[in-house]
Amino acid sequence: MALFSLPEDTPVGSHVYTLNGTDPEGDPVSYHISFNPSARSVFSVDPNLGNITLIEELDREREDEIEAIISISDGLNLVAEKVTILVTDANDEAPRFIQEPYVVQVPEDTPSGSSIARVRAVDRDTGSAGSVTYFLKNPHPTEFSVDRHSGVLRLRAGAILDFEKARAHFVTVVAKDGGGKLRGADVVLSATTVVTVNVEDVQDMGPVFVGTPYYGYVYEDTLPGSEVLTVVAMDGDRGKPNRVLYSLVNGSDGAFEINETSGAISVMQSPSQLRREVYELHVQVTEVSSAGTPAAQAMVPVTIRIVDLNNHPPTFYGESGPQNRFELSMYEHPPQGEILRGLKITVNDSDQGANAKFNLRLVGPGGIFRVVPQTVLNEAQVTIIVENSAAIDFEKSKVLTFKLLAIEVNTPEKFSSTADVVIQLLDTNDNVPKFTSHYYVARIPENAPGGSNVLAVTAVDPDSGPWGEVKYSIYGSGADLFLIHPSSGIIYTQPWASLDAEATARYNFYVKAEDMEGRYSLAEVFITLLDVNDHYPQFGKSVQEKTMVLGTPVKIEATDQDAEEPNNLVDYSITHAEPANVFDINAHTGEIWLKNSIRSLDALHNITPNGDRTWSLEVQAKDRGSPSFSTTALLKIDIVDTEMLSRSPMAAFLMQTKDNPMKAVGVLAGIMAIIVAITVLISTATFWRNKKSNKVQPVRRVLRKRPSPAPRSVRIEWLKFRRTKAADKFVLKEAPPNENCNNNSRGSTPAPQAPAPPPPPSPAPSVGQAPWTVPTVSGSLAPQQPQQPSPKPRAVAKRKAVGSPVQSALVSELRQKFEKKNLHSKAYF
Repeated sequence: MALFSLPEDTPVGSHVYTLNGTDPEGDPVSYHISFNPSARSVFSVDPNLGNITLIEELDREREDEIEAIISISDGLNLVAEKVTILVTDANDEAPRFIQEPYVVQVPEDTPSGSSIARVRAVDRDTGSAGSVTYFLKNPHPTEFSVDRHSGVLRLRAGAILDFEKARAHFVTVVAKDGGGKLRGADVVLSATTVVTVNVEDVQDMGPVFVGTPYYGYVYEDTLPGSEVLTVVAMDGDRGKPNRVLYSLVNGSDGAFEINETSGAISVMQSPSQLRREVYELHVQVTEVSSAGTPAAQAMVPVTIRIVDLNNHPPTFYGESGPQNRFELSMYEHPPQGEILRGLKITVNDSDQGANAKFNLRLVGPGGIFRVVPQTVLNEAQVTIIVENSAAIDFEKSKVLTFKLLAIEVNTPEKFSSTADVVIQLLDTNDNVPKFTSHYYVARIPENAPGGSNVLAVTAVDPDSGPWGEVKYSIYGSGADLFLIHPSSGIIYTQPWASLDAEATARYNFYVKAEDMEGRYSLAEVFITLLDVNDHYPQFGKSVQEKTMVLGTPVKIEATDQDAEEPNNLVDYSITHAEPANVFDINAHTGEIWLKNSIRSLDALHNITPNGDRTWSLEVQAKDRGSPSFSTTALLKIDIVDTEMLSRSPMAAFLMQTKDNPMKAVGVLAGIMAIIVAITVLISTATFWRNKKSNKVQPVRRVLRKRPSPAPRSVRIEWLKFRRTKAADKFVLKEAPPNENCNNNSRGSTPAPQAPAPPPPPSPAPSVGQAPWTVPTVSGSLAPQQPQQPSPKPRAVAKRKAVGSPVQSALVSELRQKFEKKNLHSKAYF
C-alpha cells in the first residue's frame, strides 16, 4: 500500500484493498491494521482474508493523507510496516462567498459602466472543481452586470440610477465552480449572495407642489387677515432636500398675501371690499441651496372664489307654513306611476347660487315610491310617485313611514333637513282564500251513522272585515253522501247516508273556499272507508255434492263480501263427520282429502259400518274479522277408485265434470265451435271457386253453336203437331227461349208471348255449364181438368223457373209429351 490512493467520495463500507502475505514455514497468517491514537480509524481489515474496508467517510479538504500501520503475523512472529494513503479530490465542496454581506452606497449620478462593488467566492476543491465563475441570477431587467472571472459588479452601459424612482437595488450574484466527478457523476456546484446597492440622492430635481390644484373660498363673514388656504411644495430630491420659500407673483391686487416659509395665503381686505368674484393667483416656490443661494424654482396657480355665506338649510312647507310631518290615507295596490295627490309639499332654500342647490330623496323601504324632482335649485313642488304597487300591501304593513331628505350638494356644510311622510293604507279585497293544504285525507268506519264528522278543512283569507270571511262548499261526483258546514269547514256525512266499503271504498271530491266577492280556491278531499266485518262467509250452496277420486282432494269454497283483510279472509273446518277420522281439511284453501292411512276403497269400507261410498260432512267457513262470523254447509262426497276411471275415458271425464257441469258445457261448446269454423272455411272456399267458374264472358267473344239444327226443328214441329190437341185443355202462350241457349237463329219464327209470371227468386249459380240443354217454355196455363203430376223426365233443364203450381204443372206436362213424341220425330233428325 506504499503508493495507494483513494478518492474522498468513496462510499463507506467499500472494499478498497486486499493484503496478501505468506509464512516461510507455511503457517497460517493473520492481518492487522492500526492507526495513530490521535487519528481516527478509517479502515478495517479482515484478519483471515486481508480485505481492507473503508469504515469512515473521507474528506480531502480536512485530511489529504492517512497514515496506518499494517501487520502480518503467524501467531508467533509479527511483521509491521507504516504506510501513507493519499486521499484524492472529488467535487464535493461548493463555492463560498467571503466578506458577506455586500452593501454599497452609490450616488445616483454615477456614470454607466462604473465599478461599484466586487464579490469573491472560494472553492476548496482542486483543479477545475475549485475554479469559480460569477454571473447574475436574473440579468435582463437589472441595471447591473458582473465580470465572470473577477466578480466585479458594474453599472451596465446605458443604465442610470434615479434616487426618486428606486432608492435601493438588490442584485443576486451566483458563484459556480468548474464541475467535477462526485460519486461517479459529473456535478457543478454553486452558491448565491445578494448585493444591496443603496442609491444616494444628489441635487438634480426641482421643487414640486403637493395637493394641486388649489382652490380657496372667502365667505361674506370672513375677517381680514384670515387664512384662506395653504400651498405645500418640497424639494424633488428627497434624500437631501433643500429649504423652499414661497412668494406671490401676480393676481392678488393687494387683497392676498402668502407666508414665505409656510405657504399660507391670507385675505387682507374685508370681503365686501373685494371687487371680483374669482381671483387667480400665481404662487412661486424657490429652493435655497446649502450655500444660501437660490436654486431651482416652480410655479402653481391658485383659484380663490368669493362666495355668499351658506347660512340657510333647505326647509319643507305645507299648506299652512313650515312643516316636518305629512300624512295621507290611500288604498293598497294603487296603479304603478300614480301620484300621491293628497300630499302638498314644497321645499325651499333661501341661499343663492350653489348654496341653494340640494338633492331630494326618500329614506325608508326601497323601491316603493320615488320622489320628483331629485335635484332642486332654490324651490320646488315635491311629487311622490308609486314605483312598486305590489309592495303597497295592507296585509304586510298597515302603515308605511318614510323620511323625505333634502341635503345640499355643493356646499362644505352640507346642510340638510327631513320631513316624515306617513301613509295609512286601506284594505281592499286583493287576496284569495287559501287552504292550509292542497289535499285532505280522512278515514271513517263504514258503519259510521249519518251526520258523523269526517274532517275539518281550513282556508285563510288575509283580507280584513267582510272580505276576510270564508264560505265553504263541496262538489264533485263523490260528494253526494257528504255535507260541509259553510263557515266552520267541518265535513260530515248526510243524515240519511249509509256507507258501505264493499260498494265504494273511496270517495274523492273538491272543497271550495270563497269570499264575499266570489274569489275562491280549491282543495281535494280523499275519504277512505274503513272496512267493518259486517258480512258472513257464503257458500255457493248450503248442500253440495262432490266426487272424490282416491288420492285427489276436493275443494269447497266460501266467499266473504267484506272489502278488506282480515274481514274477508275465510278459514275452513269440519264441524261434524261420521266417522270422524276419515277426512282432513286445509283451513286456508278448503281442500278436503282422505287421511293418509286410507289408501284404498277397501280400507275405507272397513272403517264405515255400512260400506257406503257416499259420506256427508258439515263444513264451517269462518272469517277472521272481529267479531267473527261463520257459516256451515252440508257436503256430500262420492268416492270412486282410480281403476274405475281408467277403464273408460268418457266415464272419467263425466266423473270429473260431475261437480262442475260448466266445465262439460265449455268442452262441448269448444268442439261445436271447431266444427262450425271448419264448415265456414269449406263453404267459403266452395263459394269463391263457383264464383270464379261462373263468370259470364262477353257474347261477342264467346259464341256457342248448337251441334245440329234438328232438335229445334223437332221442337217446332212437335209444337205445331200438338197445338190443336193441347188447346182442348190449355191456352198456351209460348215464351222467348232461354237466353243461355244459342238455339234461336234469325230465320226462325218467334213463339207467342205469354203473360209475365211473378218474379222468381234469384237462382243459385250452377257449378258448370253443360254443352247443350233442352230449352224450356214459360207460359200461363188455364187447366180445364186437374192434372196428375207426371213422372220425372230424364232430361233436366239447366235452370228451373220457380213460380205458381200452374206453371209447374205446365212444365211437367210439356216434358212428358216431348218424351212420348220423341220417337215420331226421327224423320227430322
